[in-house]
Amino acid sequence: MIAKIRGQLVKKEENKAVVDVGGICYEINTPSTVSNRLLKTETGIVELVIYHYFSMDQNRGIPVMIGFVDELEKEFFEKFISISGIGPKVALKAFDKPISQIAQAIEDGDLDFLRSLEGIGNQKAKQIIATLQGKVGRFALMPIDECKKTPAKKEIVEEASNILRRLQYSSKEIEEMVKKALHTKPDIDNTEDLLNEIYRQRK
Repeated sequence: MIAKIRGQLVKKEENKAVVDVGGICYEINTPSTVSNRLLKTETGIVELVIYHYFSMDQNRGIPVMIGFVDELEKEFFEKFISISGIGPKVALKAFDKPISQIAQAIEDGDLDFLRSLEGIGNQKAKQIIATLQGKVGRFALMPIDECKKTPAKKEIVEEASNILRRLQYSSKEIEEMVKKALHTKPDIDNTEDLLNEIYRQRK
């Protein structure tokens, strides 16, 4: 059983990643909450905690891996699929919002929020609350912006830094320029705007 995979991130899609480990490429399914944070580091190395199961297709079992950033996410996923009628495929689609928000909705008995998750209807939402309410409070303590804001900024910074390296700027110069630009405009949300701000500040 595979518990964790660490290797070169060679491809990333909305709900899937391909990781190269010693020349062997593993295709790993990822919930949206993970995909939004699954970013290339400068070395391109990522590490994913793996939930592994077999999807039955006629008379054969197809191995499927689902990746998470840490053990806590995997643990919440396992609790979620303990609900009758919710398997890994359903949960994978349902995790399109931060785990902390999903856990908070369960603790608060928020049917409307749970029904807004992909693949979760009224009956399943009721089952989730009935089974997990009072048991997932600690997951609600995870940072509310776990899946979007900070990781997106990291990806933008990395893309901008790579472009500046190709333009022959040193690592120290790049670090200083990026830091100054983000300090001036912390709400920058794409690489082009970041580079434009760096250019304006160097004029």
